Amino acid sequence: MIGIEEIYEFKQLCIETETTVRNLQQQGVIKEELEANKIKVELANLETISDNYLEINKDVPICLEEPLKRKLYCCHNCNFNANKKTILIRHLQIHYTGRKPFKCNICDYCCNQMTNLKNHMHTHTGEKPFKCNICDYRSNRMTNLKMHIRTHTGEKPFKCNICDHCCITNSDLKKHMRTHTGEKPFKCNICDYCCTTNSHLKIHIRKHTGEKPFKCNICDYCCTTNSHLKSHIRKHTGEKPFKCNICDYCSAIKSHLKSHMLNHTGEKPFKCNICDYCCTTNWHLKIHIRKHTGEKPFKCNICDYCCNQMTNLKMHMHTHTGEKPFKCNVCDYCCITNSNLKSHMRTHTGEKPFKCNICDYCCNQMTNLKKHMHTHTGEKPFKCNMCGYCCITNSKLKSHMRTHTGKKPFKCNICDYCSNQMTNLKIHIRTHTGEKPFKCNVCDYCCITNSDLKKHMRTHTGEKLFKCNICDYCGTNKAHLKSHMCKHTGKKPFKCNMCDYCCTNKSHLKRHMRKHTRETI
Repeated sequence: MIGIEEIYEFKQLCIETETTVRNLQQQGVIKEELEANKIKVELANLETISDNYLEINKDVPICLEEPLKRKLYCCHNCNFNANKKTILIRHLQIHYTGRKPFKCNICDYCCNQMTNLKNHMHTHTGEKPFKCNICDYRSNRMTNLKMHIRTHTGEKPFKCNICDHCCITNSDLKKHMRTHTGEKPFKCNICDYCCTTNSHLKIHIRKHTGEKPFKCNICDYCCTTNSHLKSHIRKHTGEKPFKCNICDYCSAIKSHLKSHMLNHTGEKPFKCNICDYCCTTNWHLKIHIRKHTGEKPFKCNICDYCCNQMTNLKMHMHTHTGEKPFKCNVCDYCCITNSNLKSHMRTHTGEKPFKCNICDYCCNQMTNLKKHMHTHTGEKPFKCNMCGYCCITNSKLKSHMRTHTGKKPFKCNICDYCSNQMTNLKIHIRTHTGEKPFKCNVCDYCCITNSDLKKHMRTHTGEKLFKCNICDYCGTNKAHLKSHMCKHTGKKPFKCNMCDYCCTNKSHLKRHMRKHTRETI
């Protein structure tokens, strides 16, 4: 409900406006040039207007043009149009006086036009009187409905004079123009962030406040933007509306489709300014930059783990909870990431999409292909800072570092065995379960590890890869070669802890130890 004071102020404004326009006409400040179809307000004479009404900025031209048969009054300080002089004069208050006589009696909103106040009141009542006759869209403002109608008609009347971009609204065009000028007028008062639109700034501010106003009505997910919520909802519905017109790829998120299209074009627009790295998304570039800076902003609140990606932190948290949400529908395998599940599924399908362009090697994981490529280049990028050891992967370097620290974090829950590698523990567990998953396709032999199977296969092929560089000896496995080399060096590393016996290999020591056990019996 609008009060008596607001009505009185509006009446006074009308009287002032009419008086001002009449004075301007009498003084010849407003001249109608009908032949040129223009109506001009000459800035030189505007000083005759009361200082209490307008505060003049002579740098701002005001030209009221009539492109149609009717007179159209245009403010050149913004894109406001009016068909009456009185409406324009009232509009000028926005630029010159800041006067906003129309106030909402529910909140602090105030404005300089009654129509704006009426539109604002709809936000309190929830009323949306303006309806689209094509779809279910409703709005509390006619201007919003007009813009919406353009999404149906395809009309994009606002065009960029620099590139081919065109858009539905003038505000969208202004935002676009900033991509050319580089202007970022909206600045965060907490950090150095600045951006091209006020809406982006509002979203950014929520990072500081922690506000997440958009909530999923299916699960506990909440986020800072409506677009993120829509993308999340598609995880529940399974909807993937964004489809590639070249291959079968489809996505729930438009930006993911854009990134995917770069795989077809080969374009990698995001480049590192420190090294030669380039990629298809700004997100990947940010993660890469952290490798140079060493920044690891994502920290576990249970242990000391920290990383440079949120996805890595989420995966790490599963190690605390024990949760393995991704399950194979063929066997009992379950894991903590979707990428691991995809790799696992290839063990069922036999698919090996990652191929070496130098040799015939192919595998089911990109990481394995990258490791393999180091065998061609000889590159060993991961180096130990305590000894001269270097290796192909970071995981191998971590395992190696435990030989210096003596740390053996992987423990058997059946016996006292512990190891510095998870793979060794898995192999050890098979000695308890009796599992021998690697089988020979020539005979009935089966064994615990793939390396043991390879050694066994050489008994069928007669292949002897390991050659002595001193004599003609060659053996089927590396351990045999090491034992043989002890004959040249005279070294006997395996010693009995009950007598002085020592030998060149572990099997001889075991055979010797049986003599002591028989004596004990």
